Amino acid sequence: MGFLAGKKGLIVGIANDQSIAWGCAKHMRAAGADIAVTYLNEKADKYVRPLAEQLESEIYEPLNVSKPEQIDELFKKIEDKWGKLDFIVHSIAFARLEDLHGRVIDCSPDGFAESMDISCHSFLRLAKKAEPLMKDGGSMLTVSYYGSEKVIDNYNVMGVSKAALEASVRYAAAELGPKGIAVNAVSPGPLLTRAASGIAGFDKLMQYAIDNSPSGKLVTIDDVGQYATFLVSDAARHVTGNTLYVDGGLHIKG
Repeated sequence: MGFLAGKKGLIVGIANDQSIAWGCAKHMRAAGADIAVTYLNEKADKYVRPLAEQLESEIYEPLNVSKPEQIDELFKKIEDKWGKLDFIVHSIAFARLEDLHGRVIDCSPDGFAESMDISCHSFLRLAKKAEPLMKDGGSMLTVSYYGSEKVIDNYNVMGVSKAALEASVRYAAAELGPKGIAVNAVSPGPLLTRAASGIAGFDKLMQYAIDNSPSGKLVTIDDVGQYATFLVSDAARHVTGNTLYVDGGLHIKG
């Protein structure tokens, strides 16, 4: 029996066993929570299903956040099966490669809108669906990156989307606080995930983090997962509206 015993949580964004979402899911499960897991599509299913089995997930559903009917079906399944939800973890983002690698001012209208929709607004859509299930309060958590605050080479339109995501966290925290729902973002330092592999020169970012962070080390998905587990627990019920760094102190060095 861990300190999340009896809690029901939804984890969105597991792609494989290197995902930040997986780091969160396995530590939250180890702390006693029941975990609902989503997968993007049939291609992703073969990587995610074995992980959901490790978590003993009672709820395992497809979810493309661009498809409202899949969001509706997921939350209907959660309501029917559990009748409540205590936390959600949103760890998804997307930008077209030409927009991610190109200048922000050259980003196409469609590419900009798609990045904002998937990387930012999808969090708010999930929050709206989760709100009525968090009858006794709860926690909503998303994942950001320092490129939301400072210009990071090759991060480009994703930095803009993450800045919007962090602003959304603050507004959602203010709106949901009276219901006892905390809303936060975690901001990990550079770590190698499938999403990060799309960023040009990411190996240089990782080396910079090693050379310049006070810890002198890269963070891991387990570091993020352990901190996230605390944030969705009752011990952190008054921690809300924040972007919280898990980066070995890299952000203080600029």
